[in-house]
Amino acid sequence: MLFDFDRVTDRKNTDSLKYDFASKLGKPEGLLSLWVADMDFPSPPCVLEALMEKTRHGIFGYSEAGRDYFEALQGWFSAHFGWNVHEDWLTETPGVIFAVNMAIRSLTDKGDAVLLQPPVYHPFYECIHENERKLATSQLVYSGGKYTVDFEDFEAQIVQNKVRLFILCSPHNPVGRVWTEDELLSMGRICQKHGVVVLSDEIHEDFVYPGHRHLVFADLKPGFSDITVTCTAPTKTFNLPGIQISNILIENADIRRRFRREMGKTGYKHPNIMGLTACRAAYLGGYEWIHALRAYLFESVELVRTFLSQNLPKIKLVEPEGTYLLWLDCKGLGLSDKELDEFITQRAGLWLNAGTMFGPGGSGFQRMNIACPRSVLKEALERLARAADSLERPQ
Repeated sequence: MLFDFDRVTDRKNTDSLKYDFASKLGKPEGLLSLWVADMDFPSPPCVLEALMEKTRHGIFGYSEAGRDYFEALQGWFSAHFGWNVHEDWLTETPGVIFAVNMAIRSLTDKGDAVLLQPPVYHPFYECIHENERKLATSQLVYSGGKYTVDFEDFEAQIVQNKVRLFILCSPHNPVGRVWTEDELLSMGRICQKHGVVVLSDEIHEDFVYPGHRHLVFADLKPGFSDITVTCTAPTKTFNLPGIQISNILIENADIRRRFRREMGKTGYKHPNIMGLTACRAAYLGGYEWIHALRAYLFESVELVRTFLSQNLPKIKLVEPEGTYLLWLDCKGLGLSDKELDEFITQRAGLWLNAGTMFGPGGSGFQRMNIACPRSVLKEALERLARAADSLERPQ
């Protein structure tokens, strides 16, 4: 292996949200952290070298994305997704959630409905509520260990709530679905029919496992690009969330104008120079690293699958098609959500994400981040097994 993903890096006392703020966030100290979606792997060497070169230069003035920055993006999306993006579509933001807020404010009015498919990434709920919009939901159907879309309900919710904006999570966080062409076409046609704009959060697009393929929603069918705000970022792919750079692509000129106008009201104008540097370097030289990482993560999924089957049959792995976030069905333990959270933290000594935070359908589930050295993942699984054994023993 060209890259050592087994090496454990001590992240404590580095101002890491994942490791340094347990008590502030209401958790006991000393938990093994497999929660928030950042990775325990250093970013690719090409990124580190580019950042060090920029640091050696020593001047960090106002910055803008140049032609070479766009060409790096264009090359990545063309090579990996067959998507030919244009430079005028691009708006840089400090993050995808920032962009979600801008889209909600610019494309809907107070009181308008925004549609989600729970259980889904929890900050989406905050974006809707904090901007005084109405939450509409079409819950994903969980059957036979897999999630699917109830298209009849999806359309009914749009009609009943007069939905203006649909937030599509693709690949889906936390349930790990990589939507098929038929599923995306069905959702897109319904949105077209009812004049709904689609905000497609595709930040996990580079984490797709064998047998599945990420399809860019806006590029799937003529006309879809005219109703779509596509949110992308190198931050999940190359472990750069703290650098804060995202690339929002909007072909429709009117939607793009409204989005940028709303962004202007925040005072945000010039993107972070280190974010631009890291993103350009990653898209130009990071392919071998992410290719190797996907293979490593796929083996980690197999480790979890086998371990649960042999040692923890009461916890079921919802088979992931993408992302490095595993969705664990813990209902077989027979615990309430409060008891399950206490089981994870107090008995197992783990910090995972409670399923309830992802909205309806999350009860009885936990989300586990497996983007860590395999020795850490093995320790987490062994802690789970010991905790489950303790449940069986009389107190």
